[in-house]
Amino acid sequence: MTTPTTYLPVLQSGRWFAHLPPDLAEPLIAMAQLRHLQAGEVLFRRGDAPCGLYAVVRGAVSISGTGGRADEARAALLIRLEPPHWFGEISVFDNSARTHDAQATEATTLVHIPHERLQHWLQAHPQHWHALALLLTDKLRSAFVAMEELALLPAPQRLARRLVMMAEGYGQWTAEGQSRRVLSISQEQLSLMLAISRQTTNQILKDLESRHLLRVQRGEVEILDLAALRATCH
Repeated sequence: MTTPTTYLPVLQSGRWFAHLPPDLAEPLIAMAQLRHLQAGEVLFRRGDAPCGLYAVVRGAVSISGTGGRADEARAALLIRLEPPHWFGEISVFDNSARTHDAQATEATTLVHIPHERLQHWLQAHPQHWHALALLLTDKLRSAFVAMEELALLPAPQRLARRLVMMAEGYGQWTAEGQSRRVLSISQEQLSLMLAISRQTTNQILKDLESRHLLRVQRGEVEILDLAALRATCH
């Protein structure tokens, strides 16, 4: 029978969980349950009540939002989370509604720590709020970097930087120098993630492909030369 413990190697490959003290990591796993989602299934939507903390251990989850008038609503894909990413910690802290939508982009398995159970445990063990805060501040740093890039960098550099970040797991892995060669991301998703047009995204990818830095396939981007791609970010 598959249980949260089955996915411990996946969780321990992530920097945050790997550095937790045993008196926090073990209770988290004891409180956890598995949640399985089909491709396209919504986990929660903006405005939903807090439902707990999650870790992706198989598949992927997109975090997105929409804005504007109903007849002119625009979508924004903020990030695509893959193993071993944790998410949902904002509502753990402020006990407020979800800020964005979370949806499985493929068949996905999550380790889920229910909200009420986690809150009750943290009330009895307040010394562990600091570890949860580190998870939150890590996301905050990434958000500030993304805001700076949006304001200062041209689209080609922003796209290259995002591909490098995705290939390196957004810095979440414990293994030094670990990277992913094939990224499961479509051109449409990249354009939504970077707030640039599909046409511009296509042009930038074609240029990088002509320089043999990557190969674009249906729903995927294969990184051929990560070091050279990283060099184009500056």
